[in-house]
Amino acid sequence: MFHPQGPTFLELAGQALTSVERGYDLLAPKFDYTPFRTPDPVLRASIDALGSTDSIGTALDVCCGTGAAMRVLRPLAREHVVGIDVSQGMLDEARRRLAEAPGTAGFRFIRGDALEMTFDAEFDVVTCFGAFGHILEEDEPRLLRGIHRALRPGGRFLFVTGHPPSPLRPGYWVAKGFNAALRVRNALWKPPFVMYYLTFLVPRARALLEAEGFTVEVRDGILPEPFTPLATVIATKR
Repeated sequence: MFHPQGPTFLELAGQALTSVERGYDLLAPKFDYTPFRTPDPVLRASIDALGSTDSIGTALDVCCGTGAAMRVLRPLAREHVVGIDVSQGMLDEARRRLAEAPGTAGFRFIRGDALEMTFDAEFDVVTCFGAFGHILEEDEPRLLRGIHRALRPGGRFLFVTGHPPSPLRPGYWVAKGFNAALRVRNALWKPPFVMYYLTFLVPRARALLEAEGFTVEVRDGILPEPFTPLATVIATKR
């Protein structure tokens, strides 16, 4: 977290006292030096499961941040890769970082709320990395409806998540404690900052996806160490 080029503890605390949008606007220039950014080995190994170079037409990365997944998706796409994010600061950083990314597909950057997407059968692939903690549990079906609508028939939704951890593991209680502290913060301070852990884990994700009309495949063990315990999920629109 405290990489020399990353944000300080005080900067992170200040960002957490703003809205999600404003917080990420402030964090954007240093975001890639934080542990909140999905590591490249996870992106490469999971996206490799989609196919080879030029194997898809179009792709959408939801909550694209600084464009890390878009960089990996570009060589697979023949037409264009779209990133949507609520933070203009993150989109500006993505546009800068992807200026010389390998591949020939075009990039499009859209500022918008992932819960308000209006795409209609436009994409062969949709991805989302590291963003489910910003979606309240009651809003998860709404997010999936937008993703389902954005995909063409047979299109795939790819993401990485975890299996439910054991309550005997210290990390479980650390995450629960963080979530409790953030709920108190959001009850006392407006606007809320939505960022919770242990969200959209495999059992709930599978149930919601199947209810929305997806066929769900969970691939374990395809990510490199130390990320091997995480699951890669590929949900195909029926």
